[in-house]
Amino acid sequence: MYDFTTWGSTVRYAVEVIGTAAFALSGVLAGARKHMDIFGISVLAFIAAFGGGTLRDVLLDRRPFFWVAEVEILWMVIALCALALVLLRLGRLHVGDKAIQWADALGLGLFVASGVQSALVAQLPVVVAVMMGVVTGVFGGVMRDIACNEMPTAFADHRPYAVCGFMGGWMYILAEWLDWAGWLVVLTSVATTTGLRLLALRFDWRLPDWRNG
Repeated sequence: MYDFTTWGSTVRYAVEVIGTAAFALSGVLAGARKHMDIFGISVLAFIAAFGGGTLRDVLLDRRPFFWVAEVEILWMVIALCALALVLLRLGRLHVGDKAIQWADALGLGLFVASGVQSALVAQLPVVVAVMMGVVTGVFGGVMRDIACNEMPTAFADHRPYAVCGFMGGWMYILAEWLDWAGWLVVLTSVATTTGLRLLALRFDWRLPDWRNG
């Protein structure tokens, strides 16, 4: 059913790189908003960038971790942190909720696709693959928010977050089942997850909260 010859190494690598960069940027912006020092901002960027992918690799028993096997990704995050801190210092990088949300939404979409793909390569059932994608996409942001002493967005935002990842994961499965080209499978999944999240933010779609009584 799943022919991964269409999933080129270039596409797979691009997903890891762009997703890591997007979450790292969300960590930098969140740390700057909290007025952390340089060390705190950098740690937050690393937590956001590598948290979801590392958990995915732990659950799939993959060694070495993706950022160890592809050490250039680690250097990229270090360089991104340095550049972002310079731009923040010069006042040319705006720190606001919208900037963090856009970076977070892009990282969510990319890492959901990465998690689903990795699980399917490991020949796990499709429902497990989708859940693996959700975990991969959500966990970095959860760790970032906890480190900022905030309730994680995925738990308390009320606007669909993990639900968007869940839908994007199933779109990946559907596109792969339809035997689309690898790049189109990824694009469909990312566009679904990120697009739904941005639409939820734009139109303030909300999930029902728990009410006592």
